[in-house]
Amino acid sequence: MKSKNYSENIIKVFKKDGFVFSEPDVLLDSDYIIQRSGENFRKLMLTFEDDTGKSVCLRPDLTVASCIKYLKDNSNTNSKIFYSGQAYRRSSNPKDKVINDQLGIEILGSKNKSIDDLKVLKTITNSIEKIKIKNTSIKVGDVSLFQSLVESLKIPERWKMRLKRHFWRPQYFEDLLSRLETNSDVDPGAVELDKKKFSEMKNIDQNKEIANRKVSEILSRFDRKIKDPRLFKENKKTAKIIKDFLKINCSIDKLEKNLNNFVKKNNLSSSVFKDLSTIKNLSKINSKIIFSTNFGRDIEYYTGIVFEIYNSSKKEIARGGRYDGLLKSLGSKKNISAVGAAINLNNLKI
Repeated sequence: MKSKNYSENIIKVFKKDGFVFSEPDVLLDSDYIIQRSGENFRKLMLTFEDDTGKSVCLRPDLTVASCIKYLKDNSNTNSKIFYSGQAYRRSSNPKDKVINDQLGIEILGSKNKSIDDLKVLKTITNSIEKIKIKNTSIKVGDVSLFQSLVESLKIPERWKMRLKRHFWRPQYFEDLLSRLETNSDVDPGAVELDKKKFSEMKNIDQNKEIANRKVSEILSRFDRKIKDPRLFKENKKTAKIIKDFLKINCSIDKLEKNLNNFVKKNNLSSSVFKDLSTIKNLSKINSKIIFSTNFGRDIEYYTGIVFEIYNSSKKEIARGGRYDGLLKSLGSKKNISAVGAAINLNNLKI
């Protein structure tokens, strides 16, 4: 089947499922994207200066380009759109193509998250079936599960922020876990000095002022610092919990059971992973979908489910996910529900 026929048949499925054509801009403001969508985009972008000296780039991602158009159109309603076009990306792999021909769909502004996630994946799988690509496999992750786990852990807020912020950088993230295990960001001498000062000041008049603060106020601050849960044993246990979580890999219909076992084993709150409705919905497509908690960490704007579809040669032919924070980062006053996916025509057998 030729590329043109692929596109025609895929678009028929998109239209049948209620998606309307939209054409995002090819040229985008480079600085705008980097500032608002994450530094990770910088290494992907093909950037140059226009006649005015402004830094612009060829769109590296059609999802970002579609969201920018959505905001330019001042749309505040539910939009179901599809696009057909090219994304231009650099790659560290010399075998990867710079120009990627894509056909994709987006649902923007809808509040039916669980239904929309299923709709997007189902439309994409139906499109692939329509062009008779057989023996495909699907892998799914959900980055919100990791966020929920981190929030439930008894670690200082600074560690929660670090782990969530750098989840998208696997190598640096591993370094962070090693530092958490060994308390390498805490100076043992400083902790002991705090304890000594705390002990000495307890015997001073609590109303006495030092540097315009009462001794009682200073002691309260020292008390919080000393009680900050930084003990080596606890941090080592916490790092192991995170590592074990990221090892979960199973068919999607077994995920709930595996997560429940994980929660019980580590004495976590039973409400850590309280809403699995979207994931359960996806199993309606194929119970053999593989779910991995360590999947979907390469694009920073994802906030929920992430999925990829592979052909029989294990080559990625489609990918997508939920990105509820992206439109706000691009200029919206609030988060807007959004989910989408794209088929990579370059990787289909022609």
